[in-house]
Amino acid sequence: MTGGSDWRTRSSRLLRVVDAFVVVWAVSGAFIVRFGLEPDFVVAGQEFTYAWLSVALAIVWWLMLGAWNSRQTRVLGAGPDEYKRVAAASLWLFGLVAIVSYVLRVDTARGYVGVALPAGLLGLLLGRWLIRQHLGINRQQGQSMSRLLLLGGPSAVAHLAASLERAKHAGYLPVAAYTPGSHEGPAVEPESGLPIVGYRPDARSIVDAITSCGADAVAVSAGVQLHPQTLRHLGWELASRNIGLIMAPALTDIAGPRIHTQQVAGLPLIHVTTPTLEGGQRVAKRLFDVLVSGLLIVLSLPVMALVATLVKVDSPGPVLFRQDRVGIEGKHFSMLKFRSMMVDAEQQLAGLKNRNEGSGLLFKMKNDPRITRVGGVLRKFSLDELPQLFNIFVGSMSLVGPRPPLPSEVAEYEHDVRRRLLVKPGLTGLWQVSGRSNLSWQDSVRLDLYYVENWSLAGDLIILMKTFRAVFHGAGAY
Repeated sequence: MTGGSDWRTRSSRLLRVVDAFVVVWAVSGAFIVRFGLEPDFVVAGQEFTYAWLSVALAIVWWLMLGAWNSRQTRVLGAGPDEYKRVAAASLWLFGLVAIVSYVLRVDTARGYVGVALPAGLLGLLLGRWLIRQHLGINRQQGQSMSRLLLLGGPSAVAHLAASLERAKHAGYLPVAAYTPGSHEGPAVEPESGLPIVGYRPDARSIVDAITSCGADAVAVSAGVQLHPQTLRHLGWELASRNIGLIMAPALTDIAGPRIHTQQVAGLPLIHVTTPTLEGGQRVAKRLFDVLVSGLLIVLSLPVMALVATLVKVDSPGPVLFRQDRVGIEGKHFSMLKFRSMMVDAEQQLAGLKNRNEGSGLLFKMKNDPRITRVGGVLRKFSLDELPQLFNIFVGSMSLVGPRPPLPSEVAEYEHDVRRRLLVKPGLTGLWQVSGRSNLSWQDSVRLDLYYVENWSLAGDLIILMKTFRAVFHGAGAY
């Protein structure tokens, strides 16, 4: 438990220092930009100057970031909560400044506020992002993690352990399992490989197990055979020892906007709304696609002209490759790409089936002999997909969505996988920013279904920003 508290202390101290630096930088910079280096500006005849106002503003801003719990280690490293709290604290502060200025009729310089707020907010968010990147690297190496005891049924414990292993950036390291109510069996959980440290369904035994394995948090998963009163007593015991309690219900791949909690008779009921992409949402997504794809077409025309020339000079055949793909609700469309393979690539496919390196229904080869010299470069940086901007502009595709499947793949889909066809396929998506061709078929399907279930315009913007980084690195593109 000492190692767990060490990284929390270090992170909290670092955040306080970074926040202080950014706030002082933003406020002093705004002062210099607006008034210069001579602090002789008196506010509406009052005896304090803008210099003193700047000092007070910096101190209050730093304190409000702490009051909004933006430095809690629970929100560090994953999820949008940290950024939301930083933005909320900053906007509330300047909202209060505006209200006070209006009520007291203090003529606060608009230029001063207009520089301090955006500069400070962007600086704070950038600082948090840089710290998050550093924390993410540490967590991939097994450092700066919360040691977690998994409490629940055997299958639920195995599923939760596998999910946390895939999301190391969240900062949870399962160290042991506790399966109350189960018959005593193996000392190790067979699927996850976690040691099983107990079976007895009482709070005291669970607390003893936490102490023995050095966990600093407990995750209660589905299938746990504990009486509600026992869980209540366990919560009290953990709170007195400053040990976190995490409830992990049997809901997978459901994002926050669809989850709402409601207290009924002391019970925290979780409401899960039905995923919809209708009405205003559909119009907003389509409008966004048209505007952005139209702009990108205009900006990338010189690049597309150069790529077309290189493709034509490199090997005989057409510049564009058209392929039948399946879109929304199973409708077929012709997807455009710059040709990156030989003209007879489709005919050669049958002879290469036994060398398939992909998983599931996907055919992939890292060193595919059908790819041309120019085609290899185009694929590495996804330049071969630029003509799909025209597919997006006319409406057969979207900027963000599931990977556009081949008809032969769709014919092999299981019932659940067909939910991918509820939205338009995308030029990019969660699959693009999470590994591309390095993903297994199961992971690709899981990411696509997650997108379908939890679509939002804000989520699309985040995926687009991550796409530029993924394309620049070229990882998983072949």
